Amino acid sequence: MPVYEWKGFDAKGRKASGVIDADSPRDARVKCRRSGNLVTSVAEVRAGRKVRVEKARSSKRDQRLERLKAKLEAARGRGSGQARSRKRIEQVGAFIRQLATLTRAGIPITEALRAIIEQTDDKRMNVLLRDLRERITQGSPTADAMAAHPDYFDELAVAMVRAGEASGHLDEVLTRLAAFMQEQTRMRNKVAAALTYPLVMLTVGILVVAFLITIVVPKISTMLESQGRSLPLPTQILVGLSDFFRGYWWTLVLAFIFLMLVFNLVYSSAKGRLWVDRKLLDAPIFGDLLRKQAIARFARTFATLLRSGVSVVRCLEINRKTLGNKLLEQTLDEVRERILEGQDIATPIKKSGVFPPMLGYMIAVGEQSGDLDEMMEQVADAYQEEVELATQRFTSLIEPILIIFLAGMVGFIILAILIPVLQLTQSFS
Repeated sequence: MPVYEWKGFDAKGRKASGVIDADSPRDARVKCRRSGNLVTSVAEVRAGRKVRVEKARSSKRDQRLERLKAKLEAARGRGSGQARSRKRIEQVGAFIRQLATLTRAGIPITEALRAIIEQTDDKRMNVLLRDLRERITQGSPTADAMAAHPDYFDELAVAMVRAGEASGHLDEVLTRLAAFMQEQTRMRNKVAAALTYPLVMLTVGILVVAFLITIVVPKISTMLESQGRSLPLPTQILVGLSDFFRGYWWTLVLAFIFLMLVFNLVYSSAKGRLWVDRKLLDAPIFGDLLRKQAIARFARTFATLLRSGVSVVRCLEINRKTLGNKLLEQTLDEVRERILEGQDIATPIKKSGVFPPMLGYMIAVGEQSGDLDEMMEQVADAYQEEVELATQRFTSLIEPILIIFLAGMVGFIILAILIPVLQLTQSFS
């Protein structure tokens, strides 16, 4: 049954809108009228986008405007397909958890979707779930219905659901997928929270120094220069910096924009991104944190996919998109090619020189024992602890460095101001 988005007024004369299932636009208007709503426009929605707009008593000009608006919404939807916002990820995670709970209780998936739709307030999510239910009702597999919405369901989720449907254990796979998404979100939030304090401290420190240089220093330097005395070297340096920042601050802005453009140009190319990602992994402290975080994500995703019945080669294809590093992605591609040639997984992992040797040995033990998924789960747990420890070490090291750096700048400013003031005081005494 098609899904329609309607706009109009409720029984009290207030503006209202909503989503409704109906056989036709006319049927949608009748259903809304029975609910006490006055409909002014009805738009059919497919795959989360409006495809046709009917408007009551509208002129040709209004119809052209509505068609243009629908095209703009569709273009905006296509443009945002690559970046899944945090809110969207949280919505998908909550939906997967609810669906796993209902299907595990023995409720058919269409009825489970109906129950979730009734308690979903977000309009976009409501339209998405109605489209999923409509596709499944018409005979499409759940994985294919999800694959029609790549903005919400990534390749990993689709592959797990497809494997769950093929094995007849969709409820177990959904439960495993919900736990995986929750764990990934918790890990990201923990790392982000640990890095928030140093960033806030650096921002506040830079603002304080900028205030001193642009507001306080000019007033004091004007007073000192009015005395006709020569300024000491630290004060001359400080006054020169203050004059430069006040007069040529725009050059710094242009330089920053230029550097960002150059970086984006380099990072947009395959060789440039490979070079940047390699340097990031080789960076002291921070590179170690990035490497361990990527390995933990790789091991957790690999174990989750294996337990869901996905083949090893397919696991590697999906997993490379979760690493976020071109060098690691290229290494996984090489490992996949070696496996297709008949090698095991551990040997190319050991020879890569990118992944740590321990990962290769753990994979080898898992392959020999036949418990590769369990072994990868242990690797994920171990490296997740390593990520937490590395994050703590990084923040414990960066915080004193920032404090010393900011204290040095503020101390230099105070020293450059106090020296001529003390000299002036001594001359008066």
